[in-house]
Amino acid sequence: MTAEIVDTSITGMTGRVRRRVDDLLSAFLDARRPPVGDPDVADGYRLLREFVVEGGKRIRPLLCYWGWRGAGGTAPQEERAVSVGAALELYHAGLLIHDDVMDGSELRRGRPTIHRGLAGAPRWAGAETFGRSAAILLGVLAQAWADELLADAAAGDVPGRAARELFNRMRTEVVTGQYLDILAHTRADADVERALTVIRYKTARYTVERPLQIGGALAGAPPALLEAYSRFGLPLGEAFQLRDDVLGVFGDPAVTGKPVLDDLREGKRTVLMAHAYARARGPELDLLRTWHGAPDLDERRAAELRQVIVDTGALAEVEELIALRAGQALEALRECDIAPEAAQALAVLTERLTRRVR
Repeated sequence: MTAEIVDTSITGMTGRVRRRVDDLLSAFLDARRPPVGDPDVADGYRLLREFVVEGGKRIRPLLCYWGWRGAGGTAPQEERAVSVGAALELYHAGLLIHDDVMDGSELRRGRPTIHRGLAGAPRWAGAETFGRSAAILLGVLAQAWADELLADAAAGDVPGRAARELFNRMRTEVVTGQYLDILAHTRADADVERALTVIRYKTARYTVERPLQIGGALAGAPPALLEAYSRFGLPLGEAFQLRDDVLGVFGDPAVTGKPVLDDLREGKRTVLMAHAYARARGPELDLLRTWHGAPDLDERRAAELRQVIVDTGALAEVEELIALRAGQALEALRECDIAPEAAQALAVLTERLTRRVR
């Protein structure tokens, strides 16, 4: 079977799983109506539904599904794997809403973030405070519903309890990673190792490792397979976030759906920026210290920052690190004793997650 045929087959199956997750989320959210008749509350519920259903790459549900298939999951239990994947996506939506509030982001997935949408346009007195506060509540609601969906799908047996335990561990890890991320903004230095620790907990475990293991646990995966998923998932998750950091500075907003100045204006302490700070000298370092994290950063100054990142070799260093981590993931996958179809799917996903342009 040629690589092109394999890729086409995996793409078809991936599309089918994504549609099933979308359908399940749509039905689940349609069944949850506001308990009061206030039209403004209904509008908040509508915005949350649209955010969950009408966007997102469904990375976590897909990895959960292929982790389940790789551990021997069979057709009669497929609905369970899809439901748990949908719970992961709903939890992810809540985290994104909170992340956008903390970052003060204007756009997500090419449309206004939830807190901006709730504030409305034109703005009214107190609109921004209301938007942020209401968005926090909707993010909590999304996470509560994720717990509800997971409880229904992963109840009643040993595999379900194992999956739930991993889900709980994942929640603690990602919140810790987010905590480390906001701590980084209070520290004067931009240390590479600290930045790597942030992405390991905020992204790598939460985006790749745990969804794979949760899916595997649902199929009764032994500890050795769950450890193999970790050896594959952690480097892939790091490569995914490193690519996201590059796109946050050099990406095309029309493709990524996010303003390209956000990360620079916020002063995100990414691995990319840590390398730039470590290598910059003289005027270059002064430029970084002055404009990285400046709320009034404009495109001209952003272009100068990008040039520093390139000239210091920081961009090339991160590109090499992405390639290294992706290679480590693929090597671990080759040594992983899983169903061949799942191995092929995970190899395809590795390529797409690390070489993506959005």
